[in-house]
Amino acid sequence: MSRLVPDGPSAAHAPESRERRRVVLATIVGTTVEWYDFFIYASAAGLVFGQLFFEPAGSSLGTLLAFGSVGVSFLFRPLGAFVAGHLGDKYGRRVVLVLTLVLMGVATALIGLLPTYAQIGVAAPVLLVLLRILQGISAGGEWGGAVLMSCEHAPVERRGLFGASPQIGVPLGLLLASGVLGIMNAVAPGEAFLAWGWRVPFLLSVVLIGIGYWVRRSVEESPVFVEIAQRAETTRQPLLRLFRRHTPLVIVAALVFAGNNAVGYMTTGGYIQRYASDPAGPVGLDRGLVLWAVTISAVVWLVSTWFAGAVSDRLGRRTTYAIGFVVQLAGVLALFPLVNGGTFGSLLLGLSFLSVGLGLTYGPQAALYAELFPASIRFSGVSISYAIGSILGGAFAPTIATALVQATGGTTAVTMYLAGMTVIGLAAVLMLRDRTGIPLGPDHEELQAASPVYGLAKA
Repeated sequence: MSRLVPDGPSAAHAPESRERRRVVLATIVGTTVEWYDFFIYASAAGLVFGQLFFEPAGSSLGTLLAFGSVGVSFLFRPLGAFVAGHLGDKYGRRVVLVLTLVLMGVATALIGLLPTYAQIGVAAPVLLVLLRILQGISAGGEWGGAVLMSCEHAPVERRGLFGASPQIGVPLGLLLASGVLGIMNAVAPGEAFLAWGWRVPFLLSVVLIGIGYWVRRSVEESPVFVEIAQRAETTRQPLLRLFRRHTPLVIVAALVFAGNNAVGYMTTGGYIQRYASDPAGPVGLDRGLVLWAVTISAVVWLVSTWFAGAVSDRLGRRTTYAIGFVVQLAGVLALFPLVNGGTFGSLLLGLSFLSVGLGLTYGPQAALYAELFPASIRFSGVSISYAIGSILGGAFAPTIATALVQATGGTTAVTMYLAGMTVIGLAAVLMLRDRTGIPLGPDHEELQAASPVYGLAKA
């Protein structure tokens, strides 16, 4: 596999090691806080929202509606991606990161203060969904900025490793969300958890957002954007240019992420938490044990994500992804036979095995996406591909899984659905040329504009 010429900005303009470390810390802290907020909702949807906000619909339909409210937010991710992409390509990466962090934190804290259906009737689920939509808008704009800050600051030979820093914010966010919920389940068990215990993790967001805001404000703007701004070359209509010249690439890139995201949302979307802890279900494990199993598996996901980012600098993004999707497929096939074993150990083994594949198909994503799009429209391309992929993948994965189990009485159909999404992701990544090490700076816009999709000419 060939390696491309070193990145511009040149070594003379490269950030110092201290600034790079600060960028890595800022992206990890910021994305961890952002995804903690996002996942705390998904976990609560599987555990309590069906009872507290959708109670009149009954147990089965209430669960479907609760998971549906998780998916609704994904429909608004493209809006966040469009707005953030436009702002990020015109005004810089850092300002978008600060805005999205604050929006997510405010929405999350307000959910923790919401009255339930028993207190204010139908207004409760309406307000809940509206706040979830704000979370979706924030998430749609957050990821692209974090990815570009980390990858555009990185030395070319370590771009995959640096790019893994916003990626590990996802398993860290899941770990933190599941851990806090597990602690609250122990502090306020049973009816106390339903009455007030679930609210504490949402209100804790206020403290976390303050930390994330302070860290993100301390980093410098992306050196690639600084060069673009100094030349007064910011694109006036980045979205129009993106779709006019790179629509096939956006679709393929979205399908790559969809193959990972649908499977990942078995835990991040709260489905496994609900399935394994449902007293009327086939597993019936204690809710606290399930939350701790998810928490431990998030550590496995974190390690494999970081490892995959580093390995992609040696093997290339495409090869690392392909290996990851094969491992993920094996994890999908083993998941429900292990979960249905009905013990803490079998649940933990199933989730941990799955998390290895998830990490291998998530660690290289930041660098892969950053290397796909030209510098002047990169924020738009990365954000929108990610948002579309999240709709095609994780948006309604928990709802689909719940409906399949209710319709068939077993989990075989869910396994087939997840395996199908994994194969789609593998096929999509094999459609891409490996561009590991391609220069990211504006000096190389012509090279970047050549389509990485096999069979397509220069854009």
